[in-house]
Amino acid sequence: MAPTGECQRILQIHPTRRCNLQCLHCYSSSSPQEQEELDEVLLQQAIADASAEGYTVANISGGEPLLYKPLDKLLEQAHQCGMVTTVTSNGMLLDEKHLEKLSNRVDLLAISLDGVPAFHNRMRSLEQAFEIMTSRLEGLRQSGIPFGFIFTLTRYNLQDLDWVANFAIEQGAKLLQIHPLGEVGRAKERLAGVRANENQSAYAYLQGMRLQKAFGDRLYVQVDLAHRDVLRAYPGMVFADTSLLENTEGLFADILSPLIIEADGTVVPIQHGFARQYALGNLRQASLRQLAANWRRQCYPSFLELCRRVFDELTAPTEIPITDWYEAITSRAEE
Repeated sequence: MAPTGECQRILQIHPTRRCNLQCLHCYSSSSPQEQEELDEVLLQQAIADASAEGYTVANISGGEPLLYKPLDKLLEQAHQCGMVTTVTSNGMLLDEKHLEKLSNRVDLLAISLDGVPAFHNRMRSLEQAFEIMTSRLEGLRQSGIPFGFIFTLTRYNLQDLDWVANFAIEQGAKLLQIHPLGEVGRAKERLAGVRANENQSAYAYLQGMRLQKAFGDRLYVQVDLAHRDVLRAYPGMVFADTSLLENTEGLFADILSPLIIEADGTVVPIQHGFARQYALGNLRQASLRQLAANWRRQCYPSFLELCRRVFDELTAPTEIPITDWYEAITSRAEE
């Protein structure tokens, strides 16, 4: 699957870094001790601005978004703006009260899952994490909220893919998203060198295709890796089409997706923790539409240049045809 899609124009919001867990692979270094969060009025305006700029999906993550008290207000705002809503959670707090808050407000709930129970618990730094999460699934099914699982791929849980897919089917999930570990946030400190290598990533990509064929319509399997031939055929999907510079008047979502709002108000492209030299700015200083307009004039050309360099690197002849574009663009931006 290509890294970004032209159909889904995604605004990803991290309203808080407060979390009930302190996971080893957390990209935002969230924990029970963190209190940083954004004002709901600020985020509601950002959602309205994003919708006006063509974004069609509002994904709310964290931290643990269920700990953000005005979560329902953000979801309602996104629906009022005609956006599809998704929430990413560790699933441990899905009691009746929280399910009621999500009901009719979230279109898809994504639950993090790291592998078999023992491995999941180690990654979550809590011995009962898997048991507590699974104890919430019956109530989730009864609520009627569509849900899926997000599997963080590492070199140590690749063998768990079949188990995870079968678990997803057994629990009634509609989605399995396989996302390679990103070495940002706490993962950069605690899990250096744990990312799947090229061969393992290629195997995961093929496994994803096999699982999709096996399960058909019962489970949508998304692998956040790209085949180099797809990149060559559709350079615009990774912002490597030189004609993109000519789009000076269109909607901002047409030139950049995903767009990320971090818990300190910083707005960045692509994914959480992206290099600050490519940031749009901070919502506490200007509206999202103002930040987007300024970025388009001042930073967009250099961002496209970065994307083109990464594209040339990733599409060069190589034995392994599968690549992690997200990781490549993030690491090159840091360099």
